[in-house]
Amino acid sequence: MTDRMIVDAERSERLPQPPKKPHLITSDAEALDVAAGLAERFREGASDRDSERRLPWDQIEEYTASGLGAVTVPREFGGADVSLVTLAKIFEVLCAADPSLGQLPQNQFGVLALLRDIGSPEQKSRVYADILNGLRIGNAGPEKGTKKVNVSTTRLKRTANGFRLSGRRFYSTGAIFAHWIPTRAIDEEDRAIQVWVRREAPGVHIIDDWSSFGQRTTASGTVEFNDVPVDPELVFPLWSFVRRAGLAGPISQLIQAAIDSGVAAAAIADTLSFVRERARPWVDFGGQSASHDPTIIHEVGNLHAQFHAAQGVLHRAAAVIDDVAKNPVTDRSSAEASVAVAEAKILTTEIALAATEMLFDLAGSSATRAAHNLDRHWRNARVHTLHDPVRWKYHLIGNYELNGTFPQRHQWN
Repeated sequence: MTDRMIVDAERSERLPQPPKKPHLITSDAEALDVAAGLAERFREGASDRDSERRLPWDQIEEYTASGLGAVTVPREFGGADVSLVTLAKIFEVLCAADPSLGQLPQNQFGVLALLRDIGSPEQKSRVYADILNGLRIGNAGPEKGTKKVNVSTTRLKRTANGFRLSGRRFYSTGAIFAHWIPTRAIDEEDRAIQVWVRREAPGVHIIDDWSSFGQRTTASGTVEFNDVPVDPELVFPLWSFVRRAGLAGPISQLIQAAIDSGVAAAAIADTLSFVRERARPWVDFGGQSASHDPTIIHEVGNLHAQFHAAQGVLHRAAAVIDDVAKNPVTDRSSAEASVAVAEAKILTTEIALAATEMLFDLAGSSATRAAHNLDRHWRNARVHTLHDPVRWKYHLIGNYELNGTFPQRHQWN
């Protein structure tokens, strides 16, 4: 497979399979059991998929069939409506097995959270039914070449033949595997909107030009929209999002933090395995096993303490959002959710980077051999933690605690 593959409705190496009715998950406990079972299978071949850049087509179909993609659908629409604590744990488990594959559903859950905030009853009914029937949501993310990440030149225009969408987007995680592709655009009044188009619609072109050194099989490259027909019922008023207290931003950030926690867990597990099975003790130690080296034991203890602290704050942040969601969301409660998640994002970023770096310090120079592909952990952590600048999380928390300033409302808060 080449690093650049153009996939469109007319010319395709592989398109998403027609949806099949997935298994219906009915409880949080079942969702976690299903995620654990998938993770065991996804772990096999994860390193090879990364090194060979093989997209996980079969695995994403298995994921969809499992029903995990629908676990946040509200009960009144037929879903399990699992807690966000459970959702965070699902992403941790999947990403500890294969963080590229585990990241692919992030936009589906982020979009479904936004749907709760700004969707009409008719839009919710339609979208939730699609998800329960096995359709996947991808993403066509920010544009390249603009001065700000939230600037859009992608436009929706009304024509004699109905609405048409044109533009070029990047960071399109999951789009290549999706049935629906939502994207940010500008309407004729220059207002920000979210527009959904079908993956197979004429004028939709997905270019697999994702060339990052990490998260290599997310295929987070380019999506082009060339005069694509749009259903007016699937246009969402993002412009209203900044005026309305909601939880879509904190939920999106919670997922990002959970992905980083999973990356850290994978790195720590491989560190322990390599030290036990392959690492040689240092000459000054004098012992027979690297696993009994007191300096290594100390660092492993430090890693676990940092990891469990970060994980605890992550789960607490999820619980905060769950509690906020039980009541009508206010500006203050939305801000509290954003602050809680910012704390988690800081700590999961730090442990993901620390664990993936410490792996080599503890495992030794033999761990750097290409055959082991252990550098994928650092590559994945370094790339994914750049999703948004964690330095601004410190500012968000400090400004809230010191000055009572509520965070700005957008998908990164």
